[in-house]
Amino acid sequence: MSVERRTLVTRLRSEVADDLAVSGSRTLSQADRRELARRLALDRLRGHAEERVVLGSVPLDPIEEQQVAQEILDSLFGLGRVQHLVDDPAVENIDINGCDRVWVTYADGKKIFSAPVADSDDELIEIVRSAAARLGLSERRFDTSHPELDLRLPDGSRLSALMSVTARPVVSIRRHRFVDLSLGDLVEMGSLDPAVASFLAAAVRARKNVVVGGAINSGKTTLIRAMASDIPRHERIVTIEQALELGLDTMPDRFPDVVSLEAREANAEGEGEISMARLVRRAVRMNADRVIVGEVLGDEVLPMLNAMGQGRAGSMCTIHADSSMGVFRRLATYAVQAVEHLPLESTYLLIAGAIHFVVFIDVDEEPIGPHTVPDALGLRRLRRSRFVSSIREVVDADGLQVVSNEVFRPGTGRRAEPGAPLRAASYEELVAHGYEPPPASRDTLGGR
Repeated sequence: MSVERRTLVTRLRSEVADDLAVSGSRTLSQADRRELARRLALDRLRGHAEERVVLGSVPLDPIEEQQVAQEILDSLFGLGRVQHLVDDPAVENIDINGCDRVWVTYADGKKIFSAPVADSDDELIEIVRSAAARLGLSERRFDTSHPELDLRLPDGSRLSALMSVTARPVVSIRRHRFVDLSLGDLVEMGSLDPAVASFLAAAVRARKNVVVGGAINSGKTTLIRAMASDIPRHERIVTIEQALELGLDTMPDRFPDVVSLEAREANAEGEGEISMARLVRRAVRMNADRVIVGEVLGDEVLPMLNAMGQGRAGSMCTIHADSSMGVFRRLATYAVQAVEHLPLESTYLLIAGAIHFVVFIDVDEEPIGPHTVPDALGLRRLRRSRFVSSIREVVDADGLQVVSNEVFRPGTGRRAEPGAPLRAASYEELVAHGYEPPPASRDTLGGR
């Protein structure tokens, strides 16, 4: 974008914002307000064209006018010059290390060094600050007193930002390219084998409590969202997240009775904070048939496990871990750090009594050739595949460990293959809820 065009967008944005304020548009829906802003922007652009004609300059052509109008809308309602990247369906991740250090990773593994998204770091901070004030269930701060931000964007993407604790402001955006998904869709995409998909669907329908573990950006949220598609439509779901991401509430046809809860930070006076742990406790009183915790990050683990073990069967959550066994260690680590300070042995008893299955998602990265970016940095292009590699059935606790059977274990290419037998009662219950193990593995998974 040229300096002249950026100046024009900045000027007209201010004018359109004033026009919106005068019009009393705050009573309009977001969609109607945006449409009004588009009309106002085009009116201002026509006035600008007339000015240029009077001055003897060439006015913008119709295509340029539409582009400038879109840039004004992106500045008012979106993320300014970042928005076109968020809107690109081929983009998977956007990492901004300062206004002019922008890395874009595409779904096909390509990673490029992109154009600046702001004229200064201060402008980048202001873009994020404006989004924090407008998006989410409540206004969030982004300043030196609150230098970190997690935010769900309107399309479901997750924005994470830092300032003050880094030399330059840092913004990372993870786009959720697949939102309205089922387990069958994941089979078609190659993330799940049919037997694993059948197993997980039956576990959901049988109201088993499931924890999904994996590394960052491994697809945990996507899998939970797909598993939730097998929850009967009449059930009431309460989701709890640090920053809204699951988005079940945006699909009323599939999930007609959903309440999405989002943790809230303290205000400038240090008051008003509502933690994840508090929201989990509140969810138990909201007649929820199932509770889904988007990501376990701390002391909310204890109320979550208590909820799972006290009648909220069929609940789910995700957690960062390096293996299916590592999920138990991570849960225990969070639990012993909570204010209740449970001893480890009691913690493992609680875990074993609350969780039925642990699912682990693995990631494979395969180089697919070199790629050179504009500044001549050489980068490898990577093809990333995400897949379930392990499923454990929780059996019991024995001292300082959880006893489990790895009913699906890493096989060829680390993808999940039938492993240890399910307990007979579990096998019969899952089969009754639609589980169809492949014929070759029925002796293996047939229960004992």
